[in-house]
This record gives sequence, C-alpha cells and structure tokens, in this order.
Amino acid sequence: MKNTEKLYLAGGCYWGMEELFRHMPGVVATQVGFSGGHIANVAYREVTTGTTGHAETLMVEFDPDLVTIKHLLFEFFRVHNPTKPNQQGNDIGTQYRSAIFFQNEAQKAVAEQVIATVNASGQWGMPVVTQLEAFQAFYPAEDKHQKYIMQFPDGYTCHHRRNFDLGETP
Repeated sequence: MKNTEKLYLAGGCYWGMEELFRHMPGVVATQVGFSGGHIANVAYREVTTGTTGHAETLMVEFDPDLVTIKHLLFEFFRVHNPTKPNQQGNDIGTQYRSAIFFQNEAQKAVAEQVIATVNASGQWGMPVVTQLEAFQAFYPAEDKHQKYIMQFPDGYTCHHRRNFDLGETP
C-alpha cells in the first residue's frame, strides 16, 4: 500500500460531500462520521440533536503523490458554502458547520493559506467562516450512512461543485 494521508472536513451534510470527494483523482478512500465534539463514540441520532458539539465530518484518505492537501481544500471550498455559519442548504445547526480538523501545524498553515486565497478571490461574496479546529477524534457513522448517495442516488444533497476561479496556484 502506498503512503497515504488523511484530511477531516466538515461542510454540512456529509452524504453529498462524500459523493463528490470519492471521485476526485488521488482520493483512495472516504468515510463519513463525526468530529469536534465532547462525546466519545457518538452516533448519528445523538449528533442530530445539536448538543454533542460534533460536526458531520468526511474523512478523506488520499495519496499525496497524486493530489495535495491544498488542492483538496480548494475543492472543499468549491463544493460547500463556507460563508454560512452552521448551515448548508436546508440543514441548520452546529453539526452542519464548516470546519477543517487539522492534524498538525503544517495542515493548519495550508488551511489558513487556502482560506486567505478563497477570501481574496471574492467568489463567495462574503468572508469564509470555516473554523480551524485541532483534530481530536473521528467516530465513523453507522454503515447505512457510508456511501449513502451510491446506495440512494436520489437521496438528499445540498452539495455541488462550483466552477469558481479561486485564484489558486499549482
């Protein structure tokens, strides 16, 4: 197995995020779950109450020889609205916040750089409110939530890729 890295992203309902990321070149695996809260081994039903502090989160495992964290973060800012605190589409609550759960200072620095570039692009028309949070834990969601849009092609999603020029450099 090649050397891989992981990135943890929250951008609203994780079903649509997973469907878009799993097709990206260099992504070798995805898994939906929860991060950022104060309850261990949390389940979907608990997170939907909005009282656990967790956000619906997508784990993206990728091959850094094929795709960079920077590129994945620019795609993250194309597939969800990072200017809405605690909301994506019809989903409202802290569990739907926009967040990047960084695992080290290098990931944090890249995230800060990408956020600055996205803000400078003006494509969203409002400032990015994405939270940068130190990664603590990831709790996978129940099996029925994994690859949900594959299982239910007509299932709910508020995510789509926008063809924004975010001013990124290769």
